[in-house]
Amino acid sequence: MSAPKTNGSVLVASGIALSRIFGFMREKLLSHVFGLGFAADAFSAASQVPNLLLMLSGEGVLSASFVPVYSKLLDEDDPKEASRVASAVGALLLAVTGIVVGLFVLAARPITSVLAFGLSGAKFELVVDLVQIMAVGLGFVVMSGWCLGILNSHRRFFLPYAAPVLWNVCQIVALYLMWVRGWDLVDAARGLALAVTIGGLAQLLIQLPTALRLVQVIWERPNFKNPLVRDVRRRFAPALLGRGTVQISAYLDLMLATLLATGAIAALIKAQLIATLPVSLFAMSVAAAELPELSRLGSEPKQLVERSSRSLRQITFWMFFASFILIGAGDLVVQMLYQGGEFSSEDATLVWFVLAVYALGLPAIGAGRLLKNLCYALADTRGPARIAGLRVLVSVSVALTIMFSLDRISIGIDGFIASSDWPAFAPLPQDIRAVEGPVRLGAVGLAAGSALSAWFEFVLLTLRCRKHLTRFIRPVRFLTKPALVAVCSLAPTMAVRTLIGDLWVFVQLGIVITTAAASYLTICTFARIKETQLVLQPLGKVAAAVTRNKSKH
Repeated sequence: MSAPKTNGSVLVASGIALSRIFGFMREKLLSHVFGLGFAADAFSAASQVPNLLLMLSGEGVLSASFVPVYSKLLDEDDPKEASRVASAVGALLLAVTGIVVGLFVLAARPITSVLAFGLSGAKFELVVDLVQIMAVGLGFVVMSGWCLGILNSHRRFFLPYAAPVLWNVCQIVALYLMWVRGWDLVDAARGLALAVTIGGLAQLLIQLPTALRLVQVIWERPNFKNPLVRDVRRRFAPALLGRGTVQISAYLDLMLATLLATGAIAALIKAQLIATLPVSLFAMSVAAAELPELSRLGSEPKQLVERSSRSLRQITFWMFFASFILIGAGDLVVQMLYQGGEFSSEDATLVWFVLAVYALGLPAIGAGRLLKNLCYALADTRGPARIAGLRVLVSVSVALTIMFSLDRISIGIDGFIASSDWPAFAPLPQDIRAVEGPVRLGAVGLAAGSALSAWFEFVLLTLRCRKHLTRFIRPVRFLTKPALVAVCSLAPTMAVRTLIGDLWVFVQLGIVITTAAASYLTICTFARIKETQLVLQPLGKVAAAVTRNKSKH
């Protein structure tokens, strides 16, 4: 198989960027229609409950267990056997997905009562209804994950990561129609859940023809006893725990957030949407493109070390930049994306605080993506799974320690107000936290647990990789410089912020990001961080092209 002519990570990032643009358009309308109130919490909770399905697809378990096996078959030029394996895995996934979707539809009430045990009354009933509707749509998304695995292994990266555009477009159209027609918020939530299901079907159908053509599906009875299919199944359960860390943590965050004041669930989801953007663009894009290539190099330790080390330096270079942007200018990002309609300035402040704390863990989350893929390429799925379990314990422990105290602190016109029973280690009374009153900071505690546990997981994953590859790069070699540069870049960025505080939000954001980027790149250049060339070389080419065009005229 010939080498790809186009950088796979660039194609993945391009598809993700296009999808996220439409995702933010959806969130903008969602904030205008729902704010951070009753219906927003219900929809946010319902969108998290059936996400067990998404653990089976995409960047989840299916990629970790299927792509390494399928990619090796393609590299060995055995298309018939590759087709048999892909067909059997597709049939197995369809069966599992059908069972899980049926379980969520038929048992939505008991499942919701476990995963969102802090909800009650009308909010709980609405969440149950929404879960039943959205579970079907997420089932379609799972099957589109099979298409993603096929397309990625064939180095077709753009389509599967751009396909969620259709999922977002369906929701955007529904939200716009409900907004202009003034729908009741409860009815609007149900209508949006239906749009999620229609969008999931569209996301699958746009990828399916290409995937079927590439895999050349053999229409015969699937051989589940095929040794290679058994290999995929053997990797599946450990990968479910390892790759499912994000989703398991999200479930626990949801469960804990139901014990916090109204608005905490929606604030978490909105902050996560922004925080995961740089992870998707700068970490997941590299990790997804590298998984098939690392799998092909499984027997070449030296090449594995060189390729993974280069990718890690690239990821941390971008992730530290994203972290300091979200900490220093996250409030501007939140205001531009969400504020307006039912979404107040106090709501924006809460989401920014949650976002800033999440941002502290972004470099670890980004690097961890690649470290997990490196383990999977080396046929190690059990190590990341055990580490994932420890990460969850750390996250929950930190959150439970501080979140109830933070929920006693509210944001008002006069600033922060702490209640008389602060600090605390138990939830607020139900009649207080169920009321759409002042914005409270409990969600920040959940974000803190996520950030600290991400660094804990990163350290353990690094040690695991060094166990397999003794010459694997030490973390201090690719973390120290970009971390110091990010800290130093904050000073000029915040200085500019103080000078332009009266300008429109989008103008402020443009100036701040430009200043931050210039500061970061300049200091990186003096620090001799060679990843700076990832930005400077393309800019140099653009400048040279502009100069040539001017000289011709």
